[in-house]
Amino acid sequence: MFSRFVAIGDSQSEGLNDGDDQRGYRGWADRLAERLAVINPDLRYANLAIRGRLARQVREEQLAPALALQPDLASVVAGVNDLLRPKFDPVAIAAELEIAFEALTASGARVMTMAFPTLGAGMPGGRTIMARISALNTEIRAAAGRHGVAVIDLELYPVATDPRLWSWDRLHLNADGHDRLAAAAATVLELPGTDLRWQEDLGPLPPVTVLGRVRADTEWAVRFLGPWLGRRVRRTSSGTGRVAKRPDLMPVLRRDDQRDASAGGCLGVE
Repeated sequence: MFSRFVAIGDSQSEGLNDGDDQRGYRGWADRLAERLAVINPDLRYANLAIRGRLARQVREEQLAPALALQPDLASVVAGVNDLLRPKFDPVAIAAELEIAFEALTASGARVMTMAFPTLGAGMPGGRTIMARISALNTEIRAAAGRHGVAVIDLELYPVATDPRLWSWDRLHLNADGHDRLAAAAATVLELPGTDLRWQEDLGPLPPVTVLGRVRADTEWAVRFLGPWLGRRVRRTSSGTGRVAKRPDLMPVLRRDDQRDASAGGCLGVE
């Protein structure tokens, strides 16, 4: 079973918005590490992902440190930040990921990646975003297939776009969404005790009044869209100045042992 798990990527693997900047972020990769640690208590886990990173930056900044940690399990999840940029080239994005796929698999690691759910409804340019996601997913699947990389294919499951699994910014999963994604990853890896409950539909959405929708859209524009556009104008990133939250391989605390961990909702170390 796996003994060294390393995650590289952007904000989804960092764990936004499963927690916050004060308490720390947990996220699907942390939650998967906790599942792995139940199977192998000696598991060591590192998370090199940093929010705002493009696929090229993940490859340039995170791949070499990941290889140096000699993982036997690695996750490579990136590309969403690229598809939100004006110049979108799914082939080029997937090519950056494929470099990581090839290098990590050649090192002996089991590698997994993600095909993204077709989000976009309720966002400006939503149809374009959804088309871009599908195009990128096609290239990611092809690149993964050439190197035997496991794919968590969220585009196949309608529940993956259910807004109840996504946070206020409509771009990052909430705690429930990250938990489902960890369960999906566990299924792809065929971990003992996994099941398919993460695929289950959440039932009908509760009705939303016109006023409620306007309020939600206004909050989203003020809290997310405005700051995001401002960063684009200034040519900065949400990840500017940030470092990886867990750059070294460390033991994983069981969830019931984390009450005294200073990271709050994050993984601690033994």
